[in-house]
Amino acid sequence: MRNSSFFKIYGAFSIVYLIILLCGYERFDLFLKPILIPIIGFGAYFYRKFPSQNILLAALVLSWLGDVILLFTDLGEIYFILGLVCFLTAHIIYCILFNKQRRMRKKQNKPVFIFGSILIAIYLIGMVAVLMPYLGDLELPVSIYASIISIMLLFAFNGFLVWEKPGNQLVFLGAIFFIISDSILALNKFYAPIPKSSFFIMLTYLLAQYLIVVGILRLNPKKVQQTI
Repeated sequence: MRNSSFFKIYGAFSIVYLIILLCGYERFDLFLKPILIPIIGFGAYFYRKFPSQNILLAALVLSWLGDVILLFTDLGEIYFILGLVCFLTAHIIYCILFNKQRRMRKKQNKPVFIFGSILIAIYLIGMVAVLMPYLGDLELPVSIYASIISIMLLFAFNGFLVWEKPGNQLVFLGAIFFIISDSILALNKFYAPIPKSSFFIMLTYLLAQYLIVVGILRLNPKKVQQTI
């Protein structure tokens, strides 16, 4: 893939960052976390032009803003809410992005889609039910956020059924990792502390962003295919 150096740098920095988190040096967040999404964003920007490129870049910019704002949650709850808004908007843009991708199959497998939709709904209801007693004033924003990210996963699942391989698999897997990352974050913050939560949140988050970006690029290939 063109400009694969950005993806290699992203992978290398991600590994270093995750090792630092695993070792308990979370204070380095301020220096390392803000540079990760811009690196993969450059990879998407310098890829050849395609119709939904700007939508992808907008989602990454909002994700980056969310990353930066959430670094300051210790200073006040307002920073958590602002970060939540950034990521909520990013997920809405991801829904738009997924809806813009070209279909390989005109018709989806409806029974499979219905079954997957039910599973996603069960996740949403279950997560909100577990967290609700602990949310306090954040009941509404967290419920809205959980609904939007579930819809994002539904769009990715629909794409899994109608897009070309391997892009469909990569995007869907990325959406699943996003759900896992946000679920760990929510459970750790509101329900009960999770050991090494920062490591697991960022591991799944960085995988999610990588898989979604690469999946979208695979769905918008160059004339001459190359590998990352």
